Amino acid sequence: MKLSVVIPVYNEKDTLREIIDRVMSVKWEKEIILIDDFSVDGSRDILKEYENQPNIKVLFHAHNQGKGAALRTGFDHVEGDVVVIQDADLEYDPSDYGKLLEPIEDNRADVVFGSRFLGGPHRVMFFWHYLANKALTTLSNMLTDLNLTDMETGYKVFTKKVLDQMTFKCDRFGFEPEFTSKIAKLNFRIYEVPISYSGRDYAHGKKITWKDGVAAVWFILKFRFFS
Repeated sequence: MKLSVVIPVYNEKDTLREIIDRVMSVKWEKEIILIDDFSVDGSRDILKEYENQPNIKVLFHAHNQGKGAALRTGFDHVEGDVVVIQDADLEYDPSDYGKLLEPIEDNRADVVFGSRFLGGPHRVMFFWHYLANKALTTLSNMLTDLNLTDMETGYKVFTKKVLDQMTFKCDRFGFEPEFTSKIAKLNFRIYEVPISYSGRDYAHGKKITWKDGVAAVWFILKFRFFS
């Protein structure tokens, strides 16, 4: 089973080399697809160091478009059997790949969500972010008839078969509810597994804001009733 690890990058120069090293160290056969969404902090220069390395693809956006747009660019270059979405900020640890991949390896799942709320170790912070995540997940569950605990998780793993049946439109963080709504409509087998989570604060580069939470409500409604 070959993995396609898709890593959107925007202004992550402080963590970029380490996340690439961590992904490279996991045991599975893999390709790493790095998409720079027009970083302005030096990330692009770091990525150029990896352009000619085996099993690594480096792609550059000509202007900033958002995480969803970067993922779409990466998805167009997937050649593996299973897609792993990996953020570049070290909040999510590639050492969890074994847990994420197990339901797919055992042919129990087509899609696996890595949940921050199922008991894995996590940094304690941001009560209101936690509450907003729970509210968005609850609203999404009501409209998709799923029982997820963490719809907004950055760790989403799925087979190439799933990817080939889906088309995405959201440019920013609306990708999360869009993905969830579409896999629910297509009746894919979905699992959740606990993951570790090392959340960071805004001083260290956290990007999602309350505006993205408000937008997520709209996208949850949109992809249930209008798409």
